[in-house]
Amino acid sequence: MSDALYAHLFDDAALFPPGNAPMGEAVPAHREHLAGRRARYVGPFLVSDARIAELRTFLSREDDGHAPMAVVVTVPGGPEAVGPAVAAVRADPALRLAAVEVAAEPSRAAAAAEQLDRHLPEGAEGYVELSRVGDVPADLADLAVTGHRAKYRTGGLVPEAHPDEAELARLLHAAVAARVPFKCTAGLHRAVRHTTAEGFEQHGFLNVLLATHALVSGAGPEEAAGVLADRDGRSVAAGIGALTHEDAVAVRRAFRSFGTCSVTEPLEDLVVLGALPAARTH
Repeated sequence: MSDALYAHLFDDAALFPPGNAPMGEAVPAHREHLAGRRARYVGPFLVSDARIAELRTFLSREDDGHAPMAVVVTVPGGPEAVGPAVAAVRADPALRLAAVEVAAEPSRAAAAAEQLDRHLPEGAEGYVELSRVGDVPADLADLAVTGHRAKYRTGGLVPEAHPDEAELARLLHAAVAARVPFKCTAGLHRAVRHTTAEGFEQHGFLNVLLATHALVSGAGPEEAAGVLADRDGRSVAAGIGALTHEDAVAVRRAFRSFGTCSVTEPLEDLVVLGALPAARTH
C-alpha cells in the first residue's frame, strides 16, 4: 500500500477527550513523533482556542532550537471567536497556524466561512464543523463556493454523539458530491468498526477511507454505508491492500485527516492488521 494513504492522516489531539493529556506531556510527545519514523503519518498539533495561552506559556519555557510548532486551533464557540484565536497564534513566533476549525450553527456554514475568509492568513486552511441537525447539503454548497473544508464529528462521550453507518455515509456522499474536502473528529479510535466497552458503536478509520474510495469511484450512500458497517478486520485490510497509489491520492484528496488523542494506537492497529509494516512506526 502506498504511504500516500496514511500521510499525515493522524492529527495529534492528545489534549482532547478521552485522552486529556496534560500540556507538559502532550507537547514533548508530539515532538518525539515528529523526530522519528512516525513523522510521515502525524499531522499538526490540535489545541482549543481556550488553551492557546497555556500552550504559549509552556513553549516559552522550553530551550531554544525548536522550529515553530504547526498547530490547528479548534474554535467551538463559533465564528466570532475566530479572529481572537488567529491573532493569539500569530502573535507567537513559536507557533505556526496550520488551520482553524470553527463550529457552525445548524445551516449557518456561510457565516463561519465568512470569518475564516476575514481572518485566516495565507497558507492556513479553514474547516467548518457542520451540525448534524442542519441542512448539510446546503452547508456544503456554501463551503464549495468559499473553498473552505468541512469537519464532521464522528463520536463523543455519549452514544448519541456517534452517527450510525447510514448517517455518516450520507454526510460523506454529500461532501464528495459537492467536492468539499473533509476531516473527521472524535470516535475514530480504532482501524475497524467495533463496539466499545461502554457500548458505543464506533467507526473504523480504515472503513472511512474505504467508504471514501467507494464514493469517489461513483458509489452511492447505501454502498458506502455497507463499507462502514464491515467489522471483519481481514476484509477491511484486504480492501485497503487492493488500493493503488492513484486510489490513495484520490481518497486523501477528499478525506484529509482525523483527530486522534493517540497517534501510536491507530498505527499499532495498522501493524496488527498487516496494513502497515512495523518497521515504519518505530
